[in-house]
Amino acid sequence: MNLFQQLQHDRVQHLTRRHFLSQSALSLGALWMGSQADSLFGAKLQKDPAAPLAPDIPHFAPKAKRVIYLHMAGAPSQLELFDYKPELTKYDGKDCPQEFLDGKQFAFIQGVPKMLGSQYPFHQAGKSGQWISDRMPHLEEMIDDVCFIKSMWSDQFNHGPAQLLLHTGSQIPGSPSAGAWATYGLGSENQNLPGFIVLTSGGKNPDAGKSVWGSGYLPSVYQGVQCRSQGDPVLYLGNPDGVSQKLRRRTLDALNDLNQHVAAEIGDPETMTRIAQYEMAFRMQIHASDAFDISQESEAVHQAYATQPGKESFANNCLLARRLAERGVRYIQLFDWGWDSHGTNDQTDLRKGFADKCRQIDQPIAALLKDLKQRGLLDETLVIWSGEFGRTPMRENRGGVEMRNVGRDHSPSAYTLWMAGGGVKPGFSYGETDPIGYEAAVDKVSAHDFHATLLTLLGFDHKRFTYPFSGLDQRLSNVTKPSRVVKDVIA
Repeated sequence: MNLFQQLQHDRVQHLTRRHFLSQSALSLGALWMGSQADSLFGAKLQKDPAAPLAPDIPHFAPKAKRVIYLHMAGAPSQLELFDYKPELTKYDGKDCPQEFLDGKQFAFIQGVPKMLGSQYPFHQAGKSGQWISDRMPHLEEMIDDVCFIKSMWSDQFNHGPAQLLLHTGSQIPGSPSAGAWATYGLGSENQNLPGFIVLTSGGKNPDAGKSVWGSGYLPSVYQGVQCRSQGDPVLYLGNPDGVSQKLRRRTLDALNDLNQHVAAEIGDPETMTRIAQYEMAFRMQIHASDAFDISQESEAVHQAYATQPGKESFANNCLLARRLAERGVRYIQLFDWGWDSHGTNDQTDLRKGFADKCRQIDQPIAALLKDLKQRGLLDETLVIWSGEFGRTPMRENRGGVEMRNVGRDHSPSAYTLWMAGGGVKPGFSYGETDPIGYEAAVDKVSAHDFHATLLTLLGFDHKRFTYPFSGLDQRLSNVTKPSRVVKDVIA
């Protein structure tokens, strides 16, 4: 489409329902303008459409300036990592009591499964004496910097909806992700890189797809930008053959002039977002390549992270997360696929595939925490680790038949999430599950509670940090369900 056709296309959009509503007295834009009196310190939140990533003043002094979220897509077993349950070992190999099955929903368990004790030994570590299995020997070295929440729970037992709930506050696609909310509120410290960057490993995206880093009903400039740890960080970032940087600049200036004209005539804020995104892409051609070039790091750093420059890996992504944090990226989301330990084959077996996955993440995560701490970044960077739910204390069977490989089914009633840095209590454990690790029993924490706590650490009152949509002042911590800040985990 040439520039003239683009302009004509935008004029046609003027006649669409969306643009009719944008000009009406009941438009979302009008509702948005009217809602700002309840924003920062009672003053209007002024978001300059030409600079949507400019930092804003939060409600109160933030504990964390940025977030690095490490999500293990597929849900690792808390019973093999952090939630020590010696009582469960007593039941290992015995038929599961019927009371544990009645009224429960499972993804695959049928009939009466066998109980399954932890497959790995646990021990207490560090000055804090926190429990950890032998699967994470490198992370154990940083255990006194970690704050565990062992009483997380979900009401979703399938991966996609559970991932959406944890990252957007709703199991239904269409809501903004936590990263989009954070970037909307805090902007970015670096106007040459996106405020929200996503890195994936394991060969696949999470089950919920790109919705888990989408912007939902927020302006699209706040959605996560998926980048790669090998090759160009973003596809088609470079200029095509025969197009110089100077020509690219002149072309972009002409396109921006047309978009400015359309914005003045139609008033669609997404047109201004488009201009900002074009400008960001131009600046990224220079700055992103530098940020993503891990070959600049010393050999000692590569050994610490176990990185392999030129390849896609979780280790490379952890090193990139540190480099992006240094450059002021506000929210850095890592998704590592392959944690669905059903025991259907060697890859999903708790004794084989699970152990391999642990080896892939243990050293890089510990290196990331150490690196941030040594550089003085951990105190202002909130590092989060979790899956989307937990795993059952009984062994998975399919069709009522026990499988050769060892696995556990989905268990939304209890899972572990941990945080480090960014204003949380180090060497601390909050909440408990029941004696066999089946359900969160003490100080239960929902996804909405977690979101309220996250926003508090970033300096926002979760009840006042809203955006108008569908007739409601929507918020990350959910409008229709109660949520609370878990104050006990905040230093």
